[in-house]
Amino acid sequence: AGSFSVTVCDPGLNRAGEDPRASAIAAAARRLFETIGVWSEIEDGAQPILDMVVTDSKVDAALRPTFLTFDGEIAPGEPFAHMIENAAMTAALIDKARAEGVELVAAAVTSFSHETARVTATLSDGSVRSTRLLVAADGARSVIREQAGIATHGWSYGQSGIVTTVAHERDHHGRAEEHFLPAGPFAILPLKGRRSSIVWTEKTAEAVRIVTLPDDEFHAELEKRFGLHLGDIRVVAARRAYPLGLFVAKSFIADRIALVGDAAHVIHPIAGQGLNMGLRDVAALAEAIVDAARLGIDIGAVSVLERYQRWRRFDTMTMGVATNALNLLFSNRSTLLRGVRDVGLGMVDRIAPLKAMFVKQAAGLSGDVPRLLKGEAL
Repeated sequence: AGSFSVTVCDPGLNRAGEDPRASAIAAAARRLFETIGVWSEIEDGAQPILDMVVTDSKVDAALRPTFLTFDGEIAPGEPFAHMIENAAMTAALIDKARAEGVELVAAAVTSFSHETARVTATLSDGSVRSTRLLVAADGARSVIREQAGIATHGWSYGQSGIVTTVAHERDHHGRAEEHFLPAGPFAILPLKGRRSSIVWTEKTAEAVRIVTLPDDEFHAELEKRFGLHLGDIRVVAARRAYPLGLFVAKSFIADRIALVGDAAHVIHPIAGQGLNMGLRDVAALAEAIVDAARLGIDIGAVSVLERYQRWRRFDTMTMGVATNALNLLFSNRSTLLRGVRDVGLGMVDRIAPLKAMFVKQAAGLSGDVPRLLKGEAL
């Protein structure tokens, strides 16, 4: 907008290339990346999800019947999502930020204080910055959120997500799979080459046990859930377990402060929407700020921040309720519930308009969509 500058303070900037994880980027987020000039730098390494299958069975079941399938396009030639490795994505964003004159500081905000129409932030390297708006994008344990006195409401699921990458003998052909098992979903998400990202939900104690197993025993546990349809498999990345829960900040804003991403909300990965929800926050906040700046309004004003909060809070609560319900419905050993959900999945699979609605939701194109997510420049 030409009337303000941006500084990103992140102690992990120098370790951006070390993140072994991969993320599902919905079509709306891809449009954002395309609009800001980043997509062309990561497109070659992005694997389109061309279709998706959903099964529901026990771990030791001989067959895994498919109850629901989705075609992977929301429009001809536009997949509803891509899988992108985090290291490449972050590197491209850093390069673009530098090219656009964004100041990057490898330090964290450790404290802040308010002055007249400003916030003064002290960083972990001892430097001090003054700003009209402080955006907390510092994760689920946000220091900024806590110091602002913003409470969170929610709960732990007592589950952890095991994340790793596997190479396999056969081509996945861009197919994503989500196997609903009694302990939770086991997702196989296609990456470039004959590789897939695994997001594997277990009770926390079991997840810790599995992650610390010797390589051959871990492989045996993985293969029981992965299956043999893609041939021999081998783990090619670090395996880690992350605790899962549902937490939403009581407010997404405070005096000259806005929360985005995990600082504002943490949801279950069952629908693959965590990062995409954060990018929706970013797009909405950017639009609110730029519109205000062009009108000569203080970008940290209450009216600007309230517009952002109204825009994002309902969508966040809706997604939180939906992912919580899915987790409760599918992460259990009830034979009765299994029968009910399988009937429900089968019905959805046969109702084309309902399937189209779910694909649009997964693509991030439902509701009041910010301009960047439509592919429109600010």
